[in-house]
Amino acid sequence: MIRSRSRYFVNQYQQFSGTLSNVEYLRDLVKRVLQLIEEKSPPQRASRDGGLYVGAGGIGYAFFSVAECTEFLNIREQCLGKALEYMKVSLEEVSTTSPYDDGIGASFLLGHAGIYAASALVFNALGCQQETEQCIQNYLEMAKICQPLNFFRPGSDELFVGRAGYLCGSLLLNKKLGRTVVPPEVTRPLFDAIIESGRQYSQSHQSQSPLMYSYYRTEYLGAGHGLSSILQMLLSFPEHFSKRKDVESLIHQAVDYVLTCECSNGNYPPVPREVRHQEAELVHWCHGAPGIVYLLAKAYLTWKDDKYLQAMRRCADLTWQKGLLRKGPGICHGVAGSGYVFLLLYRLTKEDQYLYRAQKFSEFMQTEEFQKGARTPDSPFSLYEGLAGTVCFYANLLNPSEAVFPFFEVF
Repeated sequence: MIRSRSRYFVNQYQQFSGTLSNVEYLRDLVKRVLQLIEEKSPPQRASRDGGLYVGAGGIGYAFFSVAECTEFLNIREQCLGKALEYMKVSLEEVSTTSPYDDGIGASFLLGHAGIYAASALVFNALGCQQETEQCIQNYLEMAKICQPLNFFRPGSDELFVGRAGYLCGSLLLNKKLGRTVVPPEVTRPLFDAIIESGRQYSQSHQSQSPLMYSYYRTEYLGAGHGLSSILQMLLSFPEHFSKRKDVESLIHQAVDYVLTCECSNGNYPPVPREVRHQEAELVHWCHGAPGIVYLLAKAYLTWKDDKYLQAMRRCADLTWQKGLLRKGPGICHGVAGSGYVFLLLYRLTKEDQYLYRAQKFSEFMQTEEFQKGARTPDSPFSLYEGLAGTVCFYANLLNPSEAVFPFFEVF
């Protein structure tokens, strides 16, 4: 019997025995979920706030992601049209506010920059080159905001509102558009600012890591607001450190510091050196192993050290045990976010056991136990908390060799 206060459902699935599941049901499920999202959270004024994280822009990105999936070519134009409707709602929102008003206009997940980046992708897919270039230009303008070392006093470097987020959006644009949209002369000053900011903070706070950051005076470790996603974004720009051994050494030491924070069960605490009761620990993308695994993957691909791969496997094992989260189906702190851990390991190792685990997490979300026992997120149809992110996971399961957690490509 599961105690009601537990953060997760007990995983009663058997370990992989050599047989993968049939996931053909996902073709119809993706279409049904998209229809439900459109019905319950249509592209209108009420849903335009919240950026890519919980706003209309994130839902638009989900429709775009399905349109880009080769398994759904028959509904590509329909999905792109719907993506455009959602992005226009968000573009209207950012057009009414100045990105300089609150200090987070350059934010990728919560502010203007992310909306411009995602809109550029949608416009480009629809062949609207003038609109694409305008969004790109607007995105490039945002870089000026986050160049000052402390442009946002609560935290200028993390993923949601800081420089790491801007670098994340730059990677997205360059990869998806297949050209250098955000050039090195734009990303290099931000990269260097992250390094200098982290070095100064570490020295002034006598941190054990040579690079450390805080967000609202808290030294988070996880992907949501913490050190791991900042380091992941730094590692995603080898052109800025591969010929600067002192800088690479700082990053390398900081990554290895993250490794020292690993708990005995393979998890990572929200804050370094913070000890929590075992049942209260967070096994989420935002705080915990399911988010830090992406940094480990990037470190493994960068330095080819097996210790990172072994740490990833421990993250995956823990997620298999405790990743059927009661918080809902989302990717930030839900079952789909846990499932993406296995898709990452599958892409990296080509081992079917990880694909099997992802399939089982998808199946679990269709069970009565989950439907009745999971909580309803605050934003139940959004990209990070709700079904928009879940539908990305479902679509990725149909083509797992190209699966990507939204905006977290490491390959």
